[in-house]
Amino acid sequence: MTGATTVAQRLDALGLVLPMVAAPVGAYVPAVRTGTHVWTSGQLPFVDGQLVVTGTVGADVAVDTAAQAARTAALNAVAAVAHLLAADSGATALAALDQVVRVVKLTGFVASTPGFTAQPAVLNAASALLHEVFGDAGVHVRSAVGVAALPMGSPVEVELVVEV
Repeated sequence: MTGATTVAQRLDALGLVLPMVAAPVGAYVPAVRTGTHVWTSGQLPFVDGQLVVTGTVGADVAVDTAAQAARTAALNAVAAVAHLLAADSGATALAALDQVVRVVKLTGFVASTPGFTAQPAVLNAASALLHEVFGDAGVHVRSAVGVAALPMGSPVEVELVVEV
């Protein structure tokens, strides 16, 4: 990624396309801005409207598979931020991402079996994606939480807080 200076250039260098934001399945919005922060709703690993994997990590979903799903969910959270900022500024979604000053926090939930303790390993892929996309501004604090189940049988859910 040498020479990649904008978020759009970094995404391109990574071979990633910013996805469309998944339509809410309840009474909420994908992202909201308050002051200098954007908060996303929990994002699932949707690709083209379908979950990439379902199940519980430690039973029927391998850690590596769940990690890739967490990476996808993180990209979906970035898309939620981008589309909100674009709507507010009139910029394209990709250009709007250059308004991000810092990724403040990633919270990740992992549907896990009792006794499973590798939630941080699952979420490392999401954290790495944010660093790859935003450079040093993508370094963040994080919580990795094991839960019994997630919406629609998803193995992971990711939410972000970014400063703009």
